[in-house]
Amino acid sequence: MQVLQTPRKQEDRGVFSILEIINIRTGKRTALREFDDTVEAPNWTKDGKHLIYNRNGRIYRYELATGTIAEIYSGVATACNNDHVLSPDGASIAVSHAVFEDGLSRIYTLPLIGGEPTLITPIAPSYLHGWSPDGKRLAYCAERNGQYDIYTIPVFGGRETRLTNEPGLDDGPEYSPDGRHIWFNSTRSGLMQLWRMEADGSNPTQMTFDESNNWFGHVSPDGRQVVFIAYQKGEVPPDKHPPNKNVQLRLMSSTGGDFTVVTELFGGQGTLNVNSWSPDSDSFAFVSYRLKSGLRS
Repeated sequence: MQVLQTPRKQEDRGVFSILEIINIRTGKRTALREFDDTVEAPNWTKDGKHLIYNRNGRIYRYELATGTIAEIYSGVATACNNDHVLSPDGASIAVSHAVFEDGLSRIYTLPLIGGEPTLITPIAPSYLHGWSPDGKRLAYCAERNGQYDIYTIPVFGGRETRLTNEPGLDDGPEYSPDGRHIWFNSTRSGLMQLWRMEADGSNPTQMTFDESNNWFGHVSPDGRQVVFIAYQKGEVPPDKHPPNKNVQLRLMSSTGGDFTVVTELFGGQGTLNVNSWSPDSDSFAFVSYRLKSGLRS
């Protein structure tokens, strides 16, 4: 989830964006492309050939073999934020688009090759984060009556189902590859921590317990590991994940336990909002940032 971020505001962040991948076995970071404005939240396609990201409200495809970039036509959805995910079969993408009439984010689906978007969540704001492995439901963070909680909805629209109802912010819901669990992050214990619950919302279980603010747990396709982003305690409020901060990307077992620090970088908002694992579970993609000269964080 993020507060409405229009294309104009993305251009004003004052950073260069570096689209990167890292191999978790070797630790090697590879910078693929630098951009002179804000690029966010890569998804890795099911065939392993492309990364999908948002830039100035539009969705783009980066071909790993050649570095070729192409915009994905998305019709009226031209104010997409960094909450977008790919369907399990790799044929579709769901995006969170800020509707111009009220500036609030709603979820749409469209073909990954491009096409007219279909509105899924008429109630706003809604910020997409997960697509069930059977392709039938979307999971998202939504504000309803002043409280942000986790919801799911049929992929073709319909009645939404509320899964959490605790004080504080619940965000970043993402299905495990077997469909049994939904991972999410929550401030219900004080700091932002990773949690896991059954797909129906039952049995919420805290998965991280350290003195950091941990966001956006992404489960690897083989179901074994979870990558997430961490802010230092005191650096930001627990319910915020701003840009232009020194953060860590961490890795832990999907069964819980200790984490390892994969890398440190200048980033935050836009770095790792959505699942970006490679299909073979060996690597993941992310975005780091570099301030333009004369600017300070």
